[in-house]
Amino acid sequence: MAILSDKSIFGEYSSSRIVSRKTQWSDLDLALTLHPIRKDIIPLKDDRAIKNAVKNLLLTNFHERPFQPSIGANLRGLLFEPADGITRIALKDNILRVLIQYEPRIKVLDIDVKNTSDENGYQIIVNFLIKEYDRQDTVEIVLRRLR
Repeated sequence: MAILSDKSIFGEYSSSRIVSRKTQWSDLDLALTLHPIRKDIIPLKDDRAIKNAVKNLLLTNFHERPFQPSIGANLRGLLFEPADGITRIALKDNILRVLIQYEPRIKVLDIDVKNTSDENGYQIIVNFLIKEYDRQDTVEIVLRRLR
């Protein structure tokens, strides 16, 4: 007679899946929006926090963060290069590099860089998948030269 413990598994278990608690992410809203009652800054939570972190990484230039000179996409540095295909490829490469290296919570799906030469700039749309929430999101950035 075999003694069965309560840890024994019988039957079909290949269709079972692991359910775990999702990590909560929070970030400071740089717009500094105040709560109407508490008069305190409202933090960003979960997918909005991740979207804000992606936007902050893209808008950061090299040497802007103390003791971390390589963090950033350096998009403004490429803004004054000739408006051609090579610059658009360099913008895409910088965006992809910084997101792969410094944002492991997402998977980049598509990067679209449009030249808006009549406005002296670029419109950048980054589509990505937030891995933990299995949700697709988009960040849009408009880079313009001021004259």
